[in-house]
Amino acid sequence: MDVWTKRVAGIIVAQVLLLSSSCGTRGEDACDRALVSNLPPSSFRSSSQLSSSHAPGFAKLNRREGAGGWSPLTSDRYQWLEVDLGERTRITAVATQGRYGSSDWLSSYLLMFSDTGHNWKQYRQEDSTGSFPGNTNADSVVQYKLQQPVIARFLRLIPLGWNPNGRIGLRLETYGCPYTSDVVSFDGRSSSLVYRASPGLRQASRDVVSLKFKTLRNSGTLLHAAGEGGLGISLELERGRLRLLLRQGGALSSEPQCLASLGSLLDDRHWHHVAVERQSSHLNLTVDKHSETIQIPAIFSHWDIEQLSVGASLSLNPLRLLDSKRNFHGCLENLLYNGLNLIERAKHKNQQVTLLGNVTFSCAEPVSVAATFPGPQSFLQLPVVATSDSEGVSVGFQFRTWNNAGLLVTFAIPNEGGVVWLYLSESRLRLQIHKTGRAVLELSAGSALNDGQWHSVDFTSGRGRVAIAVDEGGGGVAHSSPSFPVAIRHQLFFGGCPAEHYNQECRNPFDTFQGCMRLLTVDDQPVDLILVQQRLLGNYSYLQIDMCGIIDRCSPNRCEHGGHCSQSWTVFHCNCSDSGYSGATCHSSVHEQSCEAYKHNGNTSGLFYIDVDGSGPIKPQLVYCNMTEENTWMVVQHNNTELTRVQPSPGVNQHAVHFDYSSLEEQLSAMISQSQHCEQELSYHCRKSRLLNTPD
Repeated sequence: MDVWTKRVAGIIVAQVLLLSSSCGTRGEDACDRALVSNLPPSSFRSSSQLSSSHAPGFAKLNRREGAGGWSPLTSDRYQWLEVDLGERTRITAVATQGRYGSSDWLSSYLLMFSDTGHNWKQYRQEDSTGSFPGNTNADSVVQYKLQQPVIARFLRLIPLGWNPNGRIGLRLETYGCPYTSDVVSFDGRSSSLVYRASPGLRQASRDVVSLKFKTLRNSGTLLHAAGEGGLGISLELERGRLRLLLRQGGALSSEPQCLASLGSLLDDRHWHHVAVERQSSHLNLTVDKHSETIQIPAIFSHWDIEQLSVGASLSLNPLRLLDSKRNFHGCLENLLYNGLNLIERAKHKNQQVTLLGNVTFSCAEPVSVAATFPGPQSFLQLPVVATSDSEGVSVGFQFRTWNNAGLLVTFAIPNEGGVVWLYLSESRLRLQIHKTGRAVLELSAGSALNDGQWHSVDFTSGRGRVAIAVDEGGGGVAHSSPSFPVAIRHQLFFGGCPAEHYNQECRNPFDTFQGCMRLLTVDDQPVDLILVQQRLLGNYSYLQIDMCGIIDRCSPNRCEHGGHCSQSWTVFHCNCSDSGYSGATCHSSVHEQSCEAYKHNGNTSGLFYIDVDGSGPIKPQLVYCNMTEENTWMVVQHNNTELTRVQPSPGVNQHAVHFDYSSLEEQLSAMISQSQHCEQELSYHCRKSRLLNTPD
C-alpha cells in the first residue's frame, strides 16, 4: 500500500463550497415574498372538507371568505392540506393561523415537500425535530423561518395537534422566491454528457465540480474526470452511498481505489447536493451537509482534467463507454465545472459539450407510491376477491428496513383454521404455514435484508407448489409442494394486525414491521395506495402513505474512535469492542492518561495502554511504565535498542541510523507536553574516541 493511501484522512470540514450554492435564485434579492395569497382555489387540495365553505381554497392567511379557513370532515392525524405553488420555488418560511371567528386551530403540525405531488419528504429541523409549533387561538399568526430553505413545488401540512375544545382549522401562508435551474436527465442505458477542455490551455490548480442529482437506482456512475497519464477520478453511487474513486495507469480493467464514501439512502428520488474541489494534492468532497477532505497522490498537483463525462464512464480517444451496466439513471441539476454551466452550454450546442444517447432537458420521473410503517400499531388491510378455483395466490412487494425482524404479510387460508405468515427473522425472509395450531410448512430465503436497501419479495402458490423469492431470485429462492391448496380466505394484512382483531383472520406472533413498502401486487394486479389513503380501498392505521420515512442514523457515524454503528428503525447502537473506549458513543477512554495514574491505582511497573488526551482524537498507545518511589517514567520503545557496530568505510565519513518509535508523532508530542521532564538516552562506545572529550 502506498504511503499516501495510508494517510487518507477523515477530516470533517466546516465550510460548504460557496460556488455550489450560487446557482438558482439571485442572492441579492430578499427571498421572503408571500407565495400563497394570490393562488387560485384550484391550487389547493385536502384530505377532506367539512363543507363547501370549509374548502381548502379558503385557507389563506388573514382572509375571511367562506367559513374563514379550511376544516376537514373529521379531526384526526390522517388529514392534510396541500398547496401547489405552480413551479419549483425556494421556500424560506411558513405561517399558520386558525379559522376565522372559531375555536378551531392547530397546536402542532408536520411539513412535507414534493416536486411532483408524490414521494413526499418530511422537513426536519437540524436537531432532527419534525414537528412545528402551531397556534394558541384562531386569530394570531405564528410564523416559522426554516433553518434550511426548501426547494419544492408542492407543500403539504399535516396536523398533529389542535384545540381540544374545537376541531382542525387552518389558514396559512408560505414565503420565498422564484427558483430557476438547468436540468438534464439520463436514461441509464447509453446517455451521457461529455465536456472536453480546450486543448493546449493549462487548467487552474483548483478545480470545482458541483451539481444536484436525484435517482431511484442505488448504483451508477455520476461523473468521471479523465486526464493525462491515464489518471482519473470518478463519483459513483454504490448501494445508495456516493464513492469517490481514483483510477491510475489507464487500464480499463484495473480496480479503482476508493478514497472516500459519503451519504446514504441517496436513491430516495429526492435532490442531493454534491461538490468536489481539487486543490493541489487534496480533494474536498461534500454530499448534502457532510464533507470530507482526502489526500491524493502528489502527481495530481500537476494533473489537468481533459474530459469530464457525466452519467457514464467514458474513455479518452477514442470516446467509448467503459461500463454500460453502471450508467446513471436519473436527473441532474445546475451542473457547474469551474463556474461553467455545462447544461446551459449543452442546450446552446456548445462545441465543447457532446450529448450521447437519450438525453433530455427535463426531469420526468415515474410515480411510485410508497407507504411507511412507523410503529407497532401500523398495518394495511386489503380485501381479496376469491377466484372461482380458489387454488392459488400471488403477492409481491418491495420493502426496506433496518430491523432484522417483523411481520410482512399474513392471511388466513380456508382449511382447518390455517394461516400463512411471511416475515423477517434474523434478517432472513421466512414463510410459515400453520394448520390446527402447528407448523406444517416452513421456508426461508435471503440474508442481511435489514440493510436499508430496497428488496423485492414474491410469494406464489398454485398447482401444488408454494414458492418465495427475494430480489427476483437473485437474493434467494425457496419452494415446497404442500398436500393442500394455499389461497387467501378473505383479507390480506401487511405489516401487522388491527388491535381489535382477535379472531383467526389476523394473528401476529411476531414483531410488527417497521419500514417502507411499495409496488404492492395481489394476483399480479397493482394495489393503488392512493385509493387506500382516500379510504376507498381496504383499511389502514398509523401509515404514512406516499412517502418513505426511513432515516440512516449511522450516516454520519455518531460512534467515536472507530466504533461500529448499527441501527434499528428507531435507535442506533455503537459497538466499542477493541476501540479502547466505552459509553453510548465510544466517547470515554477505558485507559488512564498517564503512568502516574496507574501508579495511584496500586499498579507496579509494566506495560500499559496510555490515552494521553482522554476522550480526544489521539489513539491509545502501549508504553512501559517504570514506577519508582521517587518518580514515574513513561518509556517509549523504538526499533534500535541494541548496540549498532559501525565499521569505517573508505570515502564514507558518516553513518545514518533510523529510529522507528512505536508511537506516532502526535502521541509523542502529547506525552512530552504533559510531562514534567523528558529525556532521551544515547549510548556511545569507542576506544580512544575524541567525540565526547575534544576541546573543540
